[in-house]
Amino acid sequence: MTETTLRLPLPPRRSAGLKLLLVCGLALVMSLAALFVFALLMDRSSRADQVAQEVGGLMGGPQTFLGPVIAVPYTRSVVEAAPAAADGTTRAMQASVDAGVWHIFPTRGRVEVATVSEVRSRSLFKVPVYTADLSYAASFDLANAGAEAPRGAVLDWSRAEVVLGASDARGAKSDIGLTLAGQTVALTPSRVEPTAQLSAADDVGDHPRVRGEQSLRLFGTRLPESLRTAGTFQVAGRAAFSGAQRVAVLAFAGTTEAVIRGDWPHPSYNGGFLPSRQQAGADDTGFNATWTVPFVARGVPVEGDAATLSRLGATSLGVTFVEPANPYQSVSRSLKYAPLFIGLVFLAYFLFETTTGRRVHPAQYILVGMAQVIFYMLLLSIAEHIGFDLAFAVAAAATVGLISAYAGWTFDSRAQGLRALVAFTFLYGLIYVLMRLEDYALLVGALSSFAAIAAVMYFTRNVDWYGVKGQDTRDIA
Repeated sequence: MTETTLRLPLPPRRSAGLKLLLVCGLALVMSLAALFVFALLMDRSSRADQVAQEVGGLMGGPQTFLGPVIAVPYTRSVVEAAPAAADGTTRAMQASVDAGVWHIFPTRGRVEVATVSEVRSRSLFKVPVYTADLSYAASFDLANAGAEAPRGAVLDWSRAEVVLGASDARGAKSDIGLTLAGQTVALTPSRVEPTAQLSAADDVGDHPRVRGEQSLRLFGTRLPESLRTAGTFQVAGRAAFSGAQRVAVLAFAGTTEAVIRGDWPHPSYNGGFLPSRQQAGADDTGFNATWTVPFVARGVPVEGDAATLSRLGATSLGVTFVEPANPYQSVSRSLKYAPLFIGLVFLAYFLFETTTGRRVHPAQYILVGMAQVIFYMLLLSIAEHIGFDLAFAVAAAATVGLISAYAGWTFDSRAQGLRALVAFTFLYGLIYVLMRLEDYALLVGALSSFAAIAAVMYFTRNVDWYGVKGQDTRDIA
């Protein structure tokens, strides 16, 4: 009887497809490890914000200023029913109660703010601060003042004040002077209305751009009776305040013109309106911005109660002193691309592995991934001392040199090490370009990713993904 021998293939000794899936999984795991660096970044950034608040608090913090406004306390007659008499009849009782403060805004107003800035440091953290000299001018028309007051309201003109406001009185560098009726007086904390609250709503009138809540300290002086009876008059004032990070004025008049100038080289305009004109200062080291806000655009009536005054929060005309050398923002942006670039480096190693035929252990991929995660730690720690640009050059040079040399050691080939050096230098150069191309970062990143995947597809077009070619076989009877 003849014995039949079957030749069965042995299980594949190596599957490139399974190895690629493993490499992708390792890239994902190392990307998750980058989250720990992101947590460290958030901690350092939080500390920087805390220092900014501490230093800014001592200087006055972000300042918002209110120009001259007339504040008049008023009462209203309230009619109530008296308790029933013995015969069951009731009678009405009328009483006057304090109802609030009525505000009358000037018809036209102008404010000029000139700032001189500097940088205060605490440990590794820097905070831009400034000293601001302000000048106010306003024109009032009281011919129809109080016409829009609530029914039954009685304005107490004997207690009326002309008030100005600032968000943090600790920043005052001198008394606030106001000239009216030919006399200059120093303002004191208002007796009629010590503070005013700017609206914190996200949708206030026609201005849905208000964010956050802010209060103003009000300073005033008694409105002379001669000005009230005159009907129309003008006032002017001066003040000096220190602050930090941001300076803003409110559109306090029916038509408001504001000019803010300074020597800070990196202003960011914000608030309810953008400047109608802006230009760089001398030698492009400062700024000079002008706002003109007409009554129709302001969206606030010519007079009103405390709620009306709070709506001015939507009309702020502000400048933020941006610190472009802030390393935390740049490092945060680079971390957002960490999964992409970790994956690209792993794909490069996989290409070297498939083209050379030399196997790379998963532990070696993990070491390469750890080197890339540590790159972001190096970038963050060095950037705090010498700035982002130079820190990126140092951290990238160290990381590229290490993983390129490791490629040469792994594949036992100086040529592979040189190829890795060129590829990884280009890759980390691309990271830096993405950090600087704010408007085109997504486009460049998407095109680069597409090009990388296309390159992998091309170079692996002949790869035996299942590992079935040239398999060994075994005989069975």
